[in-house]
Amino acid sequence: MSEIVAIYSRLSEEDRDKLNEEDESRSIQNQKSLLISYATSHKWEIYQIYSDDDYKGSDRNRPAFNQLLKDAENHKFNIVLCKSQSRFTRELELVEKIIHGDFAEWGIRFVGLADNADTANKGNKKSRQINGLVNEWYLEDLSDNIKTVLTDHRMKGLHIGSFALYGYMKDPDQKGHLIIDPEAAEVVKEVFELYAAGVGRTNIARILNDRGIPNPTEYKRRKGLRYGGTSKAYGTLWKYYSISSMLENEMYIGNMIQGKYENPTYKSKHGRPVPKERWIRVEGTHEPIIDRELWERVQKRRAEKAKPMCTGELGIFAAKTKCMYCGYTLRSCTSNGFKYLKCPTRYAAESSCKGVFLAQRFLEQAVLVELNHIISSYFDEASAESQILLVKKREDEKRMIKQEIAAYDSKIENLKKALQSLYVDKANGEISNEEYAEFRANFTQQVEQLVRQREDKKSRLELWENENQKTRSKEKIMQKYRNIEKLDRDIMETLIDHIEVGRSEHKIHRADLPPIVIHWRF
Repeated sequence: MSEIVAIYSRLSEEDRDKLNEEDESRSIQNQKSLLISYATSHKWEIYQIYSDDDYKGSDRNRPAFNQLLKDAENHKFNIVLCKSQSRFTRELELVEKIIHGDFAEWGIRFVGLADNADTANKGNKKSRQINGLVNEWYLEDLSDNIKTVLTDHRMKGLHIGSFALYGYMKDPDQKGHLIIDPEAAEVVKEVFELYAAGVGRTNIARILNDRGIPNPTEYKRRKGLRYGGTSKAYGTLWKYYSISSMLENEMYIGNMIQGKYENPTYKSKHGRPVPKERWIRVEGTHEPIIDRELWERVQKRRAEKAKPMCTGELGIFAAKTKCMYCGYTLRSCTSNGFKYLKCPTRYAAESSCKGVFLAQRFLEQAVLVELNHIISSYFDEASAESQILLVKKREDEKRMIKQEIAAYDSKIENLKKALQSLYVDKANGEISNEEYAEFRANFTQQVEQLVRQREDKKSRLELWENENQKTRSKEKIMQKYRNIEKLDRDIMETLIDHIEVGRSEHKIHRADLPPIVIHWRF
């Protein structure tokens, strides 16, 4: 294979210099010019220039970066050229996985000019690993510095969130400051006034839905504002918990409340909740929507309505049951000593859902019956004799695939040795340069074909291992929960992803079950 190079450039956080948002930064332009010049001087054919502008070196979702990896796996080129290893990635984990792992397996050489990184030079692998470690330290220090700055901003009462709370907008003239969104603020005021007047949270949601007022997520989507989550995930209707969350939020009386979540490490993508006593609270940072007198009346009523938890235990079906018609999670309730599950949408907007309502004991019985039936059927089919035959068949398949992979490895190695022998013959003058080039092209083509066939076999082996692991895991689960008599939370978490429940055509005290679809984890 001739030397075909992929050039990769990335803008670092500290050297943005674009005149307009649409422009490409001079840093990127300079990188490209340097790398093109280097590739040309080495007579490398440039396959493509991949460029990520405004992306961090620790961002794994860089579009050009991921396209380069995809093309590399498909053997579109055999060299990756960057200004430095850190422009490619700052994560030591990716240095090992991609540069020292995937690239080596795909036969791709990595070259970084500024830091003299070159995988063709076996002697500087330790140097590349040290560079990766230094970059890892850089990311960690950068993360700590950013956290310090953000904490300082929070302590000063500056808003640093990605989007403003419903009822407010980001001030275009003052960074970190919130201003009132008049249209949404009127809805917030009405919610507080209705609750203070004695209207319940579910009824407030129903009033807003009947009038066609979109919930906060849908409102921001329609206005073209930034918001958390998606309208598809949260729907367009107001719910009990939306009202409840609003009524307890001090942001509406002008206090800035931040720091409710934190990332355990700089690599974490999902934050974890922070205890309330550690939240950062700064008073009087923005104009209030709700005055103190109304706020106090609402908080007093909330305190009077609050019910202590009977136990700290999580219900068996908590967050596991969904309405078959609107997709919302069912809420639990108690009546005459019995537990029921019901869809909140029915009460928030009567016309939007049929209204699921089911006694929990009936659902427990249905899940238990189906689970025992599945397990019983599994062990009937998986008799001892058939299991022995199945295991033997799988082991034979695995052995055959490994033998095929070994055969491909042997053929590839023989072709490489033959090519080396040809090179010696050319050096000794026994064959001409033209003959050597023809032989080399033929051998290279054969090697590439064998490598592709070998990788297909490796993929089959990996798939076999995954399927085998799933089978063993399923068998352990079936054995553990064989002949169970009662459901508990552990069973629900282990075996069930979620349950869809429909509406029964009969009254709830009858044992005629509504439509139920159980989505198992195995």
